Amino acid sequence: MEQNRRRFLGTTLAATAAATTGISLAAGTESRSRKPVKPGRLIGDRFLTFNTVVRVNQIEATRSRLLGQDEAGLHTPEAAHAFRRAFEEGWPGGRMTWAFSWLALQDVRENYQAIRQFAVECHRKYGDEITFIPGGYFANMYNSRQQVNADIHEALQIVSELVGGGYRPRSILAGFLSATNQRYLAEKEGIHVCQGNIWSQYAIDNGDGEGSISYPYYPSAEHFCKPAQGKADFIDCVNLDGWTCDFVSARRAGCDSTHNSRMGLGPIETFMGLPPGVGLKEVMATAAAHFDQGFDLNHFAWGTTCWELSLIKLRDNFCDCLSQWLREVRHRWPKAQCITQGEFGLTWREHFRDNSKIDYRFKQRGSGIFGSDANLEITWAMNKDFRLALLRDWQAKTPGLVIDFTRYDLKAAEPEGPGRNWSLMNRLNQKGIRPQDKPLPISDLSTEERAIIARHCPDLLRS
Repeated sequence: MEQNRRRFLGTTLAATAAATTGISLAAGTESRSRKPVKPGRLIGDRFLTFNTVVRVNQIEATRSRLLGQDEAGLHTPEAAHAFRRAFEEGWPGGRMTWAFSWLALQDVRENYQAIRQFAVECHRKYGDEITFIPGGYFANMYNSRQQVNADIHEALQIVSELVGGGYRPRSILAGFLSATNQRYLAEKEGIHVCQGNIWSQYAIDNGDGEGSISYPYYPSAEHFCKPAQGKADFIDCVNLDGWTCDFVSARRAGCDSTHNSRMGLGPIETFMGLPPGVGLKEVMATAAAHFDQGFDLNHFAWGTTCWELSLIKLRDNFCDCLSQWLREVRHRWPKAQCITQGEFGLTWREHFRDNSKIDYRFKQRGSGIFGSDANLEITWAMNKDFRLALLRDWQAKTPGLVIDFTRYDLKAAEPEGPGRNWSLMNRLNQKGIRPQDKPLPISDLSTEERAIIARHCPDLLRS
């Protein structure tokens, strides 16, 4: 059963917030995006990408069909000013990405006009990216691929006209975006970065897209969750996750009174869904899984999150939480960079020209918070051919059991039309929702399967 995060929070959150005062930016400052982007170094660096979404309805299923909460009253210029000020206080010089929905790009009410203009000022002063989000995360769940392409094309024109000076976004946000639409984005619109998957999402919110790898990859023409296997199915669009999750908690489906599978760097599941101080502990534990252990394993690290602008009025100290978290990250990893989603994606694209050399490893112990079991340790391997997860009780020193083995060398197919479930599940899936999804010793995999694993990580066969 679908468990919407907003409904879950409705029983725990205050509905009002104190008014905030705005900040003023100097008009007419030169746009930082007019110069060609020069991708920086990937290996040896740590990156945070921080996104926000401005919309009118929670889900804009089509241009005229609206679902969920009307958020117009939550989007005010004062909230936008306070939000960006909190971000700057937490990470001076950091750059963020603003994504506007179809309606938010065109709404003639004063609040939306003011927010759009403020985002343009932030672009000029700070170098923020301004872009489009089709559907409010779930475009393909409700709309045809053809219409999504049309929305992307027209919305990008509106964004360019809004910013002026020949501006063109380097990426878009989408939540989930089909392979066909990502191919269109790259080949017809010339945009090669897309937040096009929400890693490990299943049985929560308004769509399912479980089955991808959690770090950047080029998607296959067969399925957006599948890394391209070669030139024949290659799409030149860097496919990015939208929220970095706690790997231990994310192995579960949905959310209930004992866990939230989306818990990690997102504010809904942490600062807004957990007691004071506990949320900060969780986001830092998730960040450390990448900026410490992950950095050692992969030689670069990336964390990403989206703090929707509408959330600011749902918690009194929302902005304080944001600033505090960013300061903690900067204090612990002082050389980390906070750049736009497009900048990070193009930096990755400069280093990896295809999927042949991606070979990600992660290891995380549970934080002990709300479904992130303190006694459990999860090990992930993710590459072009498969993703593999082993889970063990490190306190009891038990051997690791395979809880996920998703093969990408097998054929895959997306749904033909709109629908909720766009997941890619085959051999064994971490969510444990199918009869065959039972943890097993790695030695119980077939000879063929163990041979595939041996090509990338023979050490895990000895786990």
